[in-house]
Amino acid sequence: MARLVVVSNRVPVPKARGTAAGGLAVALKDLLTPGAMWFGWSGRLTANPSPQPAIVEARGVTYATVDLTPDAYRGFYVGFANGALWPLLHFRLGLMHFRREDYEGYLSVNQSFAASLAPMLQGDDTVWAHDYHLIPFARLLRKQGFGGRLGFFLHVPFVPPSMIEAMPVARELVADLCAYDLVGFQTEEHARDFRDCAQRMLGATVEGEWIRLAGRRVRAFADPIGIDAQAFAQDAARAEGDKEVLRVAESLSSRALAIGVDRLDYSKGLPHRFEAFGRLIEKHPEHKRRIHFLQICPRSREEVDEYRKLRTELDRLAGRINGRFSEFDWTPLRYSTRGAPRSTLAGLYRLGRIGVVTPLRDGMNLVAKEFVAAQSDEDPGVLVLSQFAGAAQDLTEALIVNPFDPDAIADAMHVALTMPLSERQERHAVLKEKVLRTTAEAYCRRFIDALEAPAVARAA
Repeated sequence: MARLVVVSNRVPVPKARGTAAGGLAVALKDLLTPGAMWFGWSGRLTANPSPQPAIVEARGVTYATVDLTPDAYRGFYVGFANGALWPLLHFRLGLMHFRREDYEGYLSVNQSFAASLAPMLQGDDTVWAHDYHLIPFARLLRKQGFGGRLGFFLHVPFVPPSMIEAMPVARELVADLCAYDLVGFQTEEHARDFRDCAQRMLGATVEGEWIRLAGRRVRAFADPIGIDAQAFAQDAARAEGDKEVLRVAESLSSRALAIGVDRLDYSKGLPHRFEAFGRLIEKHPEHKRRIHFLQICPRSREEVDEYRKLRTELDRLAGRINGRFSEFDWTPLRYSTRGAPRSTLAGLYRLGRIGVVTPLRDGMNLVAKEFVAAQSDEDPGVLVLSQFAGAAQDLTEALIVNPFDPDAIADAMHVALTMPLSERQERHAVLKEKVLRTTAEAYCRRFIDALEAPAVARAA
C-alpha cells in the first residue's frame, strides 16, 4: 500500500505529555499508521526560517514542519486565506478584502511548502492536502516533479460561479483545484458548484462527478466528514463526573440548559443566536427563570478586524440581554471566550436540553454530530440546526431553522423545551444512528479508496 502523506496549514505535532487534538487530527487518527507523514506549518514565526523541515517521529508517524516569516504569515494566512478566501467561501462578499500582494504571498508560501516537501516524497506516495490554505499546492508540487496521486479536501463550503467570480483571481483558483486528481467536498451541493465553476469559467466538460480539462480528468465528489460517535458518547458519559461539568450542573438548579459551542467567528451566526435567546424569553415568558443559555466561543484570528468587532458586538448583546432579563438569582445568558477540553465539552453537551448550532454557513459543523452523540438515550436533548450547515443535509430529524431569522430560532427553542419525551427519543434514535454510521473513519476510507482507485487517472 502506498505511503500516505497528509499536508495541512498547521501540523499538530505530538508533545511529550500529549497534545490537544484538533478536528482534523481526530478525523485522521485511523489513517495515521506507522509510516505515514504529516507536513505543514509549525505555527512558529521566525525571521530566517530553514528550508529544511523539522522532523518529529511519534508512534511511527513522521511530523515534518516548516516555519514562516512574519511577512509570509501576514500575506498568506491573515491577508489572503482568512481576509479574502474565508469570507468568500462563507458567502460574505462584503467582508472580502483582496490585495494582490496578499495573493502573491499565498502563492509564495504554497511554493515553499512544495519545495520543502518534494525531496521527502517517494514516487508512489499518496498525498492528501487539506483546506483552502492549499488550493495551489498540487500545481506547484507537480512543478517539483512529483508524479503520484494528489487529493484535496475542502472542509469549508464552496460557492457557485456567480459568487466566486467576485474574486479577482477566481479563474486561477478553480484551475488550481483542477490540478488535483480528486477533490472532496462536504456536500453534493458544494461539489456541484465547483463542477459548475470549472465548466463555466474554464470551459471544462463535466460528466457526472468527472471534470475533463486540458487532457486530464479530475473527480469532484461529496464525502461528508464525521466523528467517532461511539467514543464521544463514552467520553460524554464519563464526563458526568468532570469537576467543570459538575459545577455547571449544580449551578443550573434544575433549570434547562441550552448550549452552543463555536469558534469566535462571524460565520457562526452568534449575534443572531444571542438575539434569538432574548426573543425566546420575550415571546415565551413561561421559560423565564427556567433556562440558562451557555455559549462557549474561544477567541480566534484576533489580528483580523472583523473578529475583534464581533467580540465587541457579542459583549454588548450579552450585557443587554442579561441587563434586561436577569434577576438576583438568575443570569440567563452565560458567555465564555475560554476554550475547554474536548472531554469537558462532551459532558456539557450531555447536560444540554437544547443544542443550538446555527451557523450562517458551514461546511459540515461537527458540533451538531457531537451534541447528538453525547445525549443519553433515555432523556435526550433536541438539536436546533441551521439549514446552511452541511450537517443539515443528513440530520433532518433536528429542528432545522434559517439562521438569519432570530424569531425562527427562538420558536424552535420553544418547541424543543416543550417537546414530549417520546418525540425527543424518536428523533434522537434516528439522529444517533446516522451519526454512528457517518464516522470519521468512513470519511477517510471513502476518500483514500477513491483517490487510489484505478479510475482516478490524470490522463483522459
